[in-house]
Amino acid sequence: MDWVPVVFVTFKVLALGTAMFFAIKWHYDQGEKAETRAVLRTGGTMAAVFVLALLVVGLVTFVLSRMLGLDLSFP
Repeated sequence: MDWVPVVFVTFKVLALGTAMFFAIKWHYDQGEKAETRAVLRTGGTMAAVFVLALLVVGLVTFVLSRMLGLDLSFP
């Protein structure tokens, strides 16, 4: 049964990669209709919000795991 995770992970990567490609292509095609500067500004803002949210989630996870007494040291 060692092949099951390999097949599922491969399928997931292919499915998500295909979906991301078509989503980006659709948004790019929609963006050509709008002003390029506004699209770039909105994309940069969304990227900054995503990175900030990622950092907040990581920090909350780290603090919560330390409060619960989990060992987070590297060997």
